[in-house]
Amino acid sequence: MSRFDTADGLSLYYEIHGNRDGLPLICLPGLTRDGQDFRYALPHLGDYRVILLDLRGRGRSDYAEDPMSYNVLTEAADVVALMDHLGLARAAILGTSRGGLVAMAMAGTARDRLSAVILNDVGPDIAEPGLKRIFDYLGRRPSGKTHAQAAKGLEFGLGAAFPGLPRERWLEEAQTFYKETPDGLELRYDARLRDAFLAQAEAIAQMEEKPSLWPWFLAFEGLPVGVIRGAHSDILSAETYAEMQARLPSLQAVELPDRGHIPFLDEAPALALIHAVLKDVK
Repeated sequence: MSRFDTADGLSLYYEIHGNRDGLPLICLPGLTRDGQDFRYALPHLGDYRVILLDLRGRGRSDYAEDPMSYNVLTEAADVVALMDHLGLARAAILGTSRGGLVAMAMAGTARDRLSAVILNDVGPDIAEPGLKRIFDYLGRRPSGKTHAQAAKGLEFGLGAAFPGLPRERWLEEAQTFYKETPDGLELRYDARLRDAFLAQAEAIAQMEEKPSLWPWFLAFEGLPVGVIRGAHSDILSAETYAEMQARLPSLQAVELPDRGHIPFLDEAPALALIHAVLKDVK
């Protein structure tokens, strides 16, 4: 359990697990989540030097004075700062959702620091249904007042995309990412992420020529790269998933049945893909 400082003076939290002499694997979590996003995968990654990072404004890391610094370019620079702090010339990235976008930003700005990339249920295009769902919950405390109530809410909202998932896992999700207090549940991230997200979306909407993440994605060419998709994902559409494979033929890909956004990464096919990509690192 350690910390380092970013270029603008924030103190960010990280943990190192697994084989300290193994291949460095930096795990970058989803938009509102933190390093605990990888708690299910961690027991299966013991051969690697696994580095779990709480991105700025999330988990145990500092909140930014200016919430507009919650953007993928700044977060990519934070990852490079972490690598510099640890003395890592290169590292593999396992990026879940927002973490995958940060990995793409690194491909566009610091590709020489990447040894491999695995994207967990995210691609260069974000599907509209998923964006709408994010707008609905981002920065808002859950209506449930207890972990049990929040778990029921998660199951009600997402259960169709995760058929057969035990209720105990919904409860664990709620317990991991919400803090229960006498006044209800508190977010474990800076609620001003919503301000940044909406401002950035508005700025893009006003552009005559919309920016594309495809050039960043295609910058992965030449690296070992993989993508994991939940078959019921509302973030990574089947069309984008197929186009990613068509435009980057070296991409290793797996689609998980009975999973939406996001797969937990303890699924056997997901773990097989992770190991397959990382074994190709030179």
